[in-house]
This record gives sequence, C-alpha cells and structure tokens, in this order.
Amino acid sequence: MGMSRNSSAWTWLIWIVLAHLLVSMVHGFAHAQAEVPLSLAANLFVYIVILAGPLLGLVLAWKARVAGSVVIAVAMAGSLVFGLVNHFMLSSPDHVAHVVPQWQALFGTTAALLALTEALGCGLAVRVIREGKL
Repeated sequence: MGMSRNSSAWTWLIWIVLAHLLVSMVHGFAHAQAEVPLSLAANLFVYIVILAGPLLGLVLAWKARVAGSVVIAVAMAGSLVFGLVNHFMLSSPDHVAHVVPQWQALFGTTAALLALTEALGCGLAVRVIREGKL
C-alpha cells in the first residue's frame, strides 16, 4: 500500500520548494547589492544544488514520487549545510555579520529563511519518502 497522490506532506513539500526558490532569488539579489563575492565552486554549488536540485526533484517526482523526493532531500540537506557554514560559521564576506550595513537585514533575514525552508524541505521530503515505502 503506497502513499496517496494527494499526501499532505507532498503538498507542503511543493510549497516549500517554491518558497525556497523565491527566498533564494531574493537572497541572490541581496548578495549582488551587497557585493558579496562567491568562488566559482560556490557559484556552481548554488546553481546546481541549491537552485536546480529541488526543482529537478519536483519534476522527477511527477513520475517517480519517491525518487524525486530523494533528490529534494539531498539537495535541501546539502543546501542547509552550505548555508549554515557560509552564512553563520565561517568568517568570510558571506557571513551575515560581515555584510555591509545597508544590506545586512535583508541578507541575514533571507539567510535565516533559507535555512528554515531547507530544514523543512529536507524533513518533508524524508516524510514523503517514508510514506512511499522506499
């Protein structure tokens, strides 16, 4: 017996992935305005894992719900670790405390919202996977 196509966790996961994309775009705007540089490796991680990963997972999930949810869970977990380390732990221009004052509030708020959506997204994806009996 599998999970129903209208699972509450699945519906919430869709909304969290979309919210994460929106917050990511606003955070990217804050990055640009505050002139916070990222290395090539960090930029690749942002575009491939943080932005494309959850969206790819949603697309995949329309045909294979569990497989798509695995992609979302991995992408969100990786994004969460990346964001926590870079925004709150490492002393670098990407740390919320080191951003120029006029952009610090937006940068810090979106960094925190990214962490929230990533944690929720990972947790919900795991729930969908468990409901789907991987």
